[in-house]
Amino acid sequence: MPEQVLSLREISNKIFVIRGQRVMLDNDLAELYEVETKYLNRVVKRNLARFPSEFMFQLTFHEVKNLRFQIGTSSSGEKYGGRRYLPYAFTEHGVAMLSSVLRSEKAVQVNISIIKTFVKLREMMESSKDLAKKLNQLEQKCDRQFTVVFDAIREIMNPTISIKRRKIGFAQDE
Repeated sequence: MPEQVLSLREISNKIFVIRGQRVMLDNDLAELYEVETKYLNRVVKRNLARFPSEFMFQLTFHEVKNLRFQIGTSSSGEKYGGRRYLPYAFTEHGVAMLSSVLRSEKAVQVNISIIKTFVKLREMMESSKDLAKKLNQLEQKCDRQFTVVFDAIREIMNPTISIKRRKIGFAQDE
């Protein structure tokens, strides 16, 4: 059984949620596979039948702009001021398909690490859903218990006791 080549953190920092799907960008994948982005995209374009829209899609300019703000980077660092085309995003299935088109031992090992990371993230998301459910139940239970406290605080803030005061001024006997 091969060891995980890359750390969970290293990979998970390169996974983004775009269009409601967890994806990895072509330049991040190329970096992990230790190939140029243009090479990765060329191989993918030669095998487009293996990459339907559920596996890979091209980002819009607006998505790229928002993503740059999210991750705090400018261009991808390539020559001449950055990329000349919009990046591709690969879903978990697209990443799995990449190992079959890249055909290198490095690609296989990196893919195993990436797929393990996607699975771990899915498990973490499921456990956080369970945790959120339990937290909501606890919150509802605590809300009932703290109603008395909140009512007492409201009474302190809005006193209903009226204080009789003497009238100011000269009093005449009638």
